[in-house]
This record gives sequence, structure tokens and C-alpha cells, in this order.
Amino acid sequence: MKSNYSTDEKVFNGINVIFMIFFLAIIALPLWNIVALSFNDATDAIKGGIYFWPRQFSLESYYTVFEDPAIYKAFVISVMKTLIGVVLHTIINALVAYGMSRKDLIGRKVYMQMGVIAMFVNGGMIPTFLLFKSLGLLNNFWVYIIPVLFSFYDMVIMMNFFRGIPYSLEESAMMDGANPLTIFVKIILPLSLPVLATIALFHGVYQWNDYMVANIYVDNRDLYPLQMLLYRIVSENLSPAVATGTNVVRNTTSQSLQLATMVVTTVPVVIIYPFLQNYFIQGMTLGGVKE
Repeated sequence: MKSNYSTDEKVFNGINVIFMIFFLAIIALPLWNIVALSFNDATDAIKGGIYFWPRQFSLESYYTVFEDPAIYKAFVISVMKTLIGVVLHTIINALVAYGMSRKDLIGRKVYMQMGVIAMFVNGGMIPTFLLFKSLGLLNNFWVYIIPVLFSFYDMVIMMNFFRGIPYSLEESAMMDGANPLTIFVKIILPLSLPVLATIALFHGVYQWNDYMVANIYVDNRDLYPLQMLLYRIVSENLSPAVATGTNVVRNTTSQSLQLATMVVTTVPVVIIYPFLQNYFIQGMTLGGVKE
């Protein structure tokens, strides 16, 4: 019996490995092809036949991308909105989640029902646009931050985590004269680093990849993040110079510049993600139990 179980387990693990390799190939090969094309000579790449490695290695496309000052402006905007957004989003959701995790909170069930309804019902794009206009958020950096300061889904994940912390710790602190804010800062937050890192990672990836907010609410090119710049380059089949109003003097093609810009835009997340992947995987189960 034990031998059969061991054999079945080996077969199951082997099948899992095959599927992992298959899906890795589906995801990784197209990305690697983009990298190979971006490092190939632009004129030679038009001939085709480049799959895994550059046929004529060239950095001309990357020189052109980094010569464009708009790339640096967009990079700064992306970094600023990601860092500021992550910090404020995590703090506000943690504060709300801590309050909602207390069973003695008056009106708690009503707040939960309102939050659930708000997850699935919204005013629509036009009312939202008019609201942002009345608040002065159009062509404003804070349009990236304020509308997504709070997320009910992220709050529920934090709330469930906070509820798993023994209440006896808070009671002990209250006996020593600690107020709720002191308890939250000195006891709850230090014990909640996994969920804080998870929410920060989720929101950070969203902020870095988001281009739709800029596409709808921002016309000022100086406020474009990297993803919006890349969106204009790809969707309108433009080079970075045309998309940002600068002049490119190097001998490149629109496709090579698009690919190089895509690689430059993706590299920061690719570098950072491996260091945070454990929190990402753990975060998939943190909010698994909801009311």
C-alpha cells in the first residue's frame, strides 16, 4: 500500500513539473523573444527569423530610448506615484481594518454590507470623470493617489489577519495604560508585517502597471507615467520621440523603439518581484476566510 502511494505521488509530481514547464514556456518564450528583438539591429530585425538570440547585436534602440528626457520624467512619475500610493494605501487600509476587526464596533455589520455593495456597484466612468473634475483632480498628480487610497478588498484581507492576533495582547497593553493608537502602532503593526507587505506588493504592482487613469484623466505629458508613455507608443505605433514631442536622430525603427521601451518599463518589476514573491503567494490565502 505504501509503495503504491509513493508511486502515485511520483507520477503526480512528474505531471505537475511537466505542466509547470509548459506554462513557463508559454509565458517566458514570448518575453524572451521581445528582449532578443530589442537588442537586435533595427534594420536587420525587419527581415524576421529572430527568436531566441539577437542576430546582429545592437544597443541603438536603447540609446535612443535613454536619450529621450520624457522617459526619465515618466520614470520619476511612476516611482513617485508607486511609493506614495503604497505608503498611504497601506496605512489607511490598516487603520480601517483594525477598527473593523473589533467586534464591539458600533454599526460594523452595516459598514461591511456597504463595502460589499460598493465592490460591485459604482457610478460609472462619466460621473467619475465629472466628480474628479469638480475636485480639481484632472491633470493633477494626486489623481493617481486619492481615488485608490482605500480598497475594501484589501481591508478585508487585513481585517481577517488582525482578527487572528490574540486579543489578550491588547488586554495586557490596556491594563498597562496603552490607548488604541499605541496598541495599533506598537503591537498590531509589528505582528502584521506579512499582511502589510502583501498589500503593499499588490498595490505597488497596480500603481506601476496602471495606465488607464492617465489615459482618461491626464492630458499633461509631464504627468505621464511610464506605462502611459508605453501605451501611446504601442497603440499609436509611434516612436518615443513622436509620442513625447522630441527628436530622435539615431537610425532606428518604430518597432525596435517600442520593444526597447517595453523592456525598460518591465525591468524594475522583474527585479523587485523575486524578493517579494513569498509575500505574494502568502497573500493569496490571507483573505480566504471572509464574513
